[in-house]
Amino acid sequence: MKIIVFGLGNFGMSLSLSLTETGNEVIGIDKNMEKVNLVKDKISHAICMDSTNELAYEAVPLKDSDKVVVAIGENEGAAIITTAIIKKLSDVKIISRALSPIHDTVLEAMGIQNIIHPEQDSADRLTKQINFKSTLENYQLDDNFTISEVLAKPEFFNRTVEELDTVDKYHLTLITIIRKREKRNLIGKKNIIKESIGRPNSDTKIEPGDILVVYGNNKDIEHYCLGQEEHEIRK
Repeated sequence: MKIIVFGLGNFGMSLSLSLTETGNEVIGIDKNMEKVNLVKDKISHAICMDSTNELAYEAVPLKDSDKVVVAIGENEGAAIITTAIIKKLSDVKIISRALSPIHDTVLEAMGIQNIIHPEQDSADRLTKQINFKSTLENYQLDDNFTISEVLAKPEFFNRTVEELDTVDKYHLTLITIIRKREKRNLIGKKNIIKESIGRPNSDTKIEPGDILVVYGNNKDIEHYCLGQEEHEIRK
């Protein structure tokens, strides 16, 4: 996709780099030339401009973009004006960062349906990770059910999914398996990356170090993790 990110602070820059790494064409925009210079060689295009100046948008391909992210985090007024100008000039899908409850209200009044709160969301994820002590990452679907990344238990190693009968024992549904593998970058340096193996079948074997992505009731995930903690304590 072609995505424009307004605001290259910590969140906007991290988002731009991540979107680029996953194969998207990213245009990053910020009024601070230093921030533009930091990212200009790492994403598709970087533009230095004041996004609150409507006339400056002549150089921005809004109508050719799939999505626009307003990631401005230092100036609430600038974020609101930027969102308003984008909405006026095009019908592109807007994802806008909100900095306060009032900002939320203004964006909702403008008809923005995709409102994000990076700091709050990050804190919520960390809270869930701490509460689900042995999980790695969590995506809570509602108050009762969660998709979690959990470490495979040693008793699973070298056994197939069919042999584990995971669903019956822990009442969890296995969605996929994430494995670490070695990858070299352009200068030959080795990096360890995590990749999903796709949809596992009954013959898929669990390997040491595997991360299982499971779906289930929060209590069942806690039960699985409790067993994991007891094993780690015994070690």
